[in-house]
Order: sequence, then C-alpha cells, then structure tokens
Amino acid sequence: MATTRLNTRRDFLKTSAATAAGLALPRWFVEETLAHAQPAQPKSANDKPGILLVGCGGMGTGDATNASQFGNIVAVCDVDANRLGEKAEKFKAEGKYADFRRALEHKGVDVVINGTPDHWHTLVNLHAMRAGKDIYSEKPLTLTIAEGKKLVAVARETKRVLQTGSQQRSTPRFRLACELVRNGRIGKLERIITILPTGLSGGPFETKPVPEGLDWDFWQGQTPATAYVPERCHMTFRFWYEYSGGTLTDWGAHHNDIAQWGNGTERSGPVSIEGKILSEAIAGGYTTPWRYEVEYMYANGVRHTCRTTPHEKFTGAPVGQLQPTDERNGIRFEGSDGWLFVNREKIEASRPEIINEELPAGAVRLAVSSNHMGNFFDCVRSRQAPICEPEIGHRSVSVCHLGVIALRTGRKLNWDPAKEEFVGDKDANGHLAREMRKPWGLEV
Repeated sequence: MATTRLNTRRDFLKTSAATAAGLALPRWFVEETLAHAQPAQPKSANDKPGILLVGCGGMGTGDATNASQFGNIVAVCDVDANRLGEKAEKFKAEGKYADFRRALEHKGVDVVINGTPDHWHTLVNLHAMRAGKDIYSEKPLTLTIAEGKKLVAVARETKRVLQTGSQQRSTPRFRLACELVRNGRIGKLERIITILPTGLSGGPFETKPVPEGLDWDFWQGQTPATAYVPERCHMTFRFWYEYSGGTLTDWGAHHNDIAQWGNGTERSGPVSIEGKILSEAIAGGYTTPWRYEVEYMYANGVRHTCRTTPHEKFTGAPVGQLQPTDERNGIRFEGSDGWLFVNREKIEASRPEIINEELPAGAVRLAVSSNHMGNFFDCVRSRQAPICEPEIGHRSVSVCHLGVIALRTGRKLNWDPAKEEFVGDKDANGHLAREMRKPWGLEV
C-alpha cells in the first residue's frame, strides 16, 4: 500500500470518515490507524531487496506478487518443473532452481518468501536464516512444536527477521477486537470460541504415476516415503497428518492466533487440552479429521473452544483466497459483561458502545500494522521485530498442534507452557517431535 499524503486535517477527517464507513469500523479507531505510518516505499530500484520465492503454488505466488512492490523477484524455486517455468516467466526471474539450498546461493538474494507446504516451512526457514536471509514464511510456521522451539532459537541466534504469514494481525478489525477485549470492554474475559471451516473427507485414493516434472521424493522431504497419490500433493496436502494438521493448523493458525492476542497469551499458551473427533476419517483417504472440537483452559481461567462449523466444508480454494462461507467462521470473545465477534467480514458486539466508544488515555494498545508484507519489509530495513515474529508465530501454531495431539491421543492433556511439554505424559510428549527421513534434520 502506497503512503497516503493527507495535506490538511480536513482531508484527513474526510478520509477517515469514508474509511470508517467502508470498513464498518468506529471513526476514532480509523483516525488512529490512518495516522500510523504506512509501509515505506522503496526510494528507487536500487533500494529494492532481491527476493527468492521458494514454493510457487497459490500462496507463494500471491505472497511474491504482494512482495514485488517492495522488492525484486530475482529467483524462484520449486520441485515441480511445470510451476517453476511458469512462475519464472511471470516474475521475470533470472534464476530457476529445483533445490532451495542452491537457490539460496543465487547472487543478489536478500529475502526469502517461503510458500512451501507445511512440512517444508521449518527446514527452508532454518537454511535461509543460516544463509543470512530474512524470511516471510507462510503459516502455520511449523509442522511440530519441537520445530518451533528450534526455529525461535535460531532466529534469536542469527538475528534474522522472520515474519509469520498470520496476516489477520495486520487487519485493523482484528486488532480493534483484541484491544477492546484486553481493555475489559466485555468485562472479565471468560470464554473464547474459534470457529473454523470443516475439512475434507474422502477416499480411499488410488496411487498413480508421478506426473512428469514433479520430483515426488524431494516434495516428500522429511516425511515417510510413500507411493504418489495426487490428493497428497499440492493444495490438498493439508489434509494428511504427514504434511499438516487439517483445518486446525490451517485456518486455526489464523483464528487461534487472534484468540491468543485477545487473551494476552501470545507468548504462552493453555494449561490443558481435550479434543473430540466428531467425524472419523475414511480409511485409505485423508487422515486428518474433518469435523472436531477442542477445549483449552488457560491459567487465567479463560476457556477456549475451537471447533469446526456445523455445515460448511472447505471449498478447495487456497486459504489465502478463501473467504468465510459461514458467517460464524471467526472468533467470539465472551465476557462477564457482553460478547464480541470478529471475522474477515465484520466486527459486532452485544452492545454498540462496546465498539463505538473511544478507548481512554492509558488503555492497553497493541502493535499496529496495516500491511503485513509491508510490515515485514519495513523491519528488514529497520531490523526491528515484525508484528508476527517467530515466537508469536510458534506459540500460535503450538495451540493448534496441541489440539491435533489431543485429537490423536483421545484424552485430556495437561500442558506446561513455560517448559513446553506435557505434564507427566510420556506418550503425549512423543508427539512433540517427529522423526525426519534422512538426510533431513533440524541441525542445519
């Protein structure tokens, strides 16, 4: 988003009024948001960092397109030769690579856009940080909690900027909701409900020949080797435990991030988790449950329910392009004195004044970003932490991973968020990490 120049206070007020009306947000909040500096635009072509895109699917391409206003796409990387050639032409990239490790050596690469499937996020990010690159990484940040702990440690060690692609943090509507909740507008927070789309159910699926141009072995990476099944690859990878965690780690990485933000636990987590699978997966098909409910409890007494919508299924569109088809898809905060609901389409409350009354001086205010990609590139220049830095991204997806583990074990689990381990449960702790297929590992 280019910087808007408002020459007079009258222009500012006109803009804020129009924006407030268009976004259905209170004018006082919009004025504050507009007054905050927009992402800095490059001063010249020489001011643009070189960008490497790793993973040329829908999300990676969308992120790279967004990033191209702040930098130059100089190289692309994908294990699918068909996508690779198409995206190299689209972005006029001089470098084309099948192996991300070679791509990181491309001259002029300063920044990496990581749009790979979930099971590749951590390994690409670790290699990129070790190579001295800053990274915009798609969510969920990791495949396991152990990966997240390693990633946070290496980010601190290397001092690289890493932005998790949980872009709802850079959407004013969600920040407003969290500020209102944290300032007691609905009284004492008692319960949070995050409602996610249901997943996919299907199968059994047949193995088929690997498509020409796809390096299936490299695509699988750290995961156990298996025969090629089209439904395992590309967009629907997220419905297999080997590569993801279903909609719980997909949409859940967005909505549970906002739940953590509103609860003030974005650097911590729950103390107990209990999950219930409502519709079993079909044998020989997708392995993640497509309907489920997870109950979390926090040390501050807040109960958090994360569940799927009762009717709507995942539509098949990339999550970044998918709009909530059920208006209840979102986050509901319930307190002793009212409720507040927010999603990508609206914010509403039990009483209008909960939203419309301006917060007083001295109120808790949260970090402001109006452009998630722009915030990342601002931080590449300033070396400040982005709005969804590694620990926050790790803690948000940890909530999702904990839910997945509770669903898989089928029992209530007690969690120590400081130690990041289950209390007195060796079996559950066995789910915190996964054995990686050689030659892959976290020691990069």
